[in-house]
Amino acid sequence: MLIKTLPVGQLETNCYILTDENSKKCAIIDPGAEANTILDYIESNSLTPVAIFITHGHFDHIMALEELVEVTEIPIYIHELEYDKDAKGNRHKLSTDSKLNFYREGDELEIGALKVTVLETPGHSLGSVTLKCEDALFTGDTLFSGDCGRTDLEGGSYPTMLKSLKRLADLDGNYEVYPGHDESTTLDNERKFNRNMREALGHF
Repeated sequence: MLIKTLPVGQLETNCYILTDENSKKCAIIDPGAEANTILDYIESNSLTPVAIFITHGHFDHIMALEELVEVTEIPIYIHELEYDKDAKGNRHKLSTDSKLNFYREGDELEIGALKVTVLETPGHSLGSVTLKCEDALFTGDTLFSGDCGRTDLEGGSYPTMLKSLKRLADLDGNYEVYPGHDESTTLDNERKFNRNMREALGHF
């Protein structure tokens, strides 16, 4: 498994390219902007993109979506509660319905030999998900290094966020955490030092 981080757009959203190194098949996670940057990386490494995974539907995570689908013709996966026909609130209208697929809790998707499992982790938005693949968690704007996503936008809820953080904290073992913004971290580190996660675990 190979993970490439591409900070894109004015908000430096982390777009991830998740690759099965044997087959060279890859998934694009949260293409927030700069479709050319994403496509250049894929082409220069001779990768075959097979899917786009969206952790949630806020504009800064999907602005390159339509251009990527136009070029690659690969399917999009997003939680149904994140689908927005009208672009209300902090969202961006999705107009690529023909390639749209809805995933939910427990779904498993294959990228070559890699298996990606969907965990529903609402709080930042109603349909936020975390994607688990081997020892990696792609947490979107649910869990950051030392923090969690804001909960004051449409569909956000701090009590719900705490439940999602507890759910992640309760996963067995340690994981590399790849958040929607800023640097990566580890689940063990967040269990110890993330105030929000510690609150979710009842340490305050």
